[in-house]
Amino acid sequence: MSGNENLAACVVAERPSPHVQLIRFTREQKKNALHSSMVIELGRLLDIAADDPEIRCVVITGGRDAFAAGADIREMVERGPPATSNNPLRVAAWRRIEQFPKPMIAAVNGIAFGAGNELAMVCDFVIAGRNAQFGQPEVKIGGMAGDGGTQRLPRKVGPAMAAYMLFTGEPIDAETAQRLGYVVEICDPAETVQRAVAIGDMIAARAPIAVRLTKACIRVAVGATLENGIAYERDSIWRNAESADRKEGMTAFVEKRAPTFRGRW
Repeated sequence: MSGNENLAACVVAERPSPHVQLIRFTREQKKNALHSSMVIELGRLLDIAADDPEIRCVVITGGRDAFAAGADIREMVERGPPATSNNPLRVAAWRRIEQFPKPMIAAVNGIAFGAGNELAMVCDFVIAGRNAQFGQPEVKIGGMAGDGGTQRLPRKVGPAMAAYMLFTGEPIDAETAQRLGYVVEICDPAETVQRAVAIGDMIAARAPIAVRLTKACIRVAVGATLENGIAYERDSIWRNAESADRKEGMTAFVEKRAPTFRGRW
């Protein structure tokens, strides 16, 4: 499965109940690594959901073992990090995801790493399976969190834990994430999606206009400078992408070997 059209088909919309849209990643053989075409398709599906008055809540999920493993490293190797992270269509899709006006729940089983963790953080809250892990491992292959991670993670887990996660690349488990206020509820992995949809149904039963306006108020309260922060992050991604260490990290990943970093541009 290599074509963008086929990869877009790995983002599937379902309607488990009248007012809840379930969007599922199905690229499980690659642990739901988010190719740009998948991010763009997610943005397209959310545009449709935003305009559909019958949809009052969206749940985003992946598979039993992986919500999303991160960005597609092979795509970055082939196209280059700037052409991937700063792809105008991908950036525009992330903006539509970030600005989605209705409640959005992440139902996370397994790993939510890199762009997967960043997507979970874009959602209003997370329901997690006990096997869930959350992390930003980009630094392990010479990269940086490139889809809002440096800006959202401090807001989710506090600046100290965010610094630990971003500097080391090490993940946290579901229990730690709940203790930090990132995850609101932990389930058996077999029940995660069902529970998230049930909460979506509960939200859908509330006054839709009031819920949407409340979401907008929360966004203002906690993210007044987020847009500027993400713009700064994207500029940093561009500069880091030109470093020899970034090229070495991605090449080593594809060649399945340990990278050798030399701290050179």
